[in-house]
Amino acid sequence: MSQEQQVRKELAAAFRWAARLNLHEAVANHFSMAVSDDGQRFIVNRAGTHFSQVTASGLVAVDTSMGGDSLDFGVDPTAWVLHSYLHRNVAHAKCVLHTHMPYTTALACLKDFEFLMLDQNACAFHGRIAYDRNYAGMALDPTEGERIASLLSDGKDVLFMGNHGVMVVGETVAQAFDSLYYLEKAAQLQVLALSTQRPLQLVDNETAAMVAKQTREYPGVAKLHFQALMHILDSECPDYAK
Repeated sequence: MSQEQQVRKELAAAFRWAARLNLHEAVANHFSMAVSDDGQRFIVNRAGTHFSQVTASGLVAVDTSMGGDSLDFGVDPTAWVLHSYLHRNVAHAKCVLHTHMPYTTALACLKDFEFLMLDQNACAFHGRIAYDRNYAGMALDPTEGERIASLLSDGKDVLFMGNHGVMVVGETVAQAFDSLYYLEKAAQLQVLALSTQRPLQLVDNETAAMVAKQTREYPGVAKLHFQALMHILDSECPDYAK
């Protein structure tokens, strides 16, 4: 299996699991992964394909230098604007996952909200989150792609998009999907804790930073997580890899 074929299989698996976990919005939202060393050539879901039906061969290969109407090469216009500028301008954004997953998006809609260091999963994101508090409608203008990319230019790999959703980037599909998964788990806990209206027992910054470092250095956790997810798909619906 070539490197691109492997990457296609991994990204297709991420789509299938996003559908299973209800992190998606039907044929909206988009995942992409670089398939060239410079990150400028990438694969992304074809416009109109439901997350639960994405296959490795059905992903569209595009290049950031391509012009014209993105629908002419099968890519949703908002996906093209956001993902092409992230791949073009953010070196660590090899994999780009954009969702409107419910709990994280709920928190992104709270005025001036910053992610709480409330539990171990949340602490893994200490120092990694950027915030966009200037919602400007659907990303159809190239200037919006440039603006969103600039918010992750300092090395952060999670963007809370106010009144919109979340963007998670990573060096690999496994790394990005692991972050997406645990971000939503931590957000769900925060929504539940906030709903009690009881005082919250937050983790102090020093301890949260230590947990974030421990998470980064924990051996192979994202890779092992994603391998397990792919093994389930290989057994239950191997068509994703075709």
